[in-house]
Amino acid sequence: MNNQLIVLSGPSGVGKGTIVNKLLKKGGFALSVSCTTRQMRTGEEDGKSYFFITKEKFESLIKEGGFLEYSNHFGNYYGTPAKFVKDRLKTHDVVLEIDVDGALQIKKAYPRAVLIMILPPNEETLRTRLKGRGTESDERIEERIKRYNYELSKRQCYDFAVINGDLDKAVAEIENIIKEIKESKHD
Repeated sequence: MNNQLIVLSGPSGVGKGTIVNKLLKKGGFALSVSCTTRQMRTGEEDGKSYFFITKEKFESLIKEGGFLEYSNHFGNYYGTPAKFVKDRLKTHDVVLEIDVDGALQIKKAYPRAVLIMILPPNEETLRTRLKGRGTESDERIEERIKRYNYELSKRQCYDFAVINGDLDKAVAEIENIIKEIKESKHD
């Protein structure tokens, strides 16, 4: 099996979701679906948006080693189910969009995972993108910039960094990284 687990991380507003969607449309990739104990929101689908499970089931899976990584945010668990990812890896490269802390947990649990940090060209571009969304207060934008600086401090833990200044170039660069990794494993 030469399929790869590709973990994409980066600050809010950098375009991770858009990159993931472009990769999925090109084919050959499967998206990892996380588990959560939070309630399903309008428009979400079990098994597509998340696997919505009970707190008891989640904690049972933790004890069984059923997650590549997990965390608790605001009283709800979120985690990457190991079996789901391993099953998808049998037939596809698997893309996982996750924060840096989760990515580092995954690297420990699955050392073959390829960690790619998606970065903006600079902090000002990120700030402009966040403001352009029109969904965040100035205070919340500043919180996200602080988080960006924390994430940037973890860059050396990643296998690659891709700057998303031009979406198509960033997607092509990620595809090339994956291709090179697969070719190097054949040597």
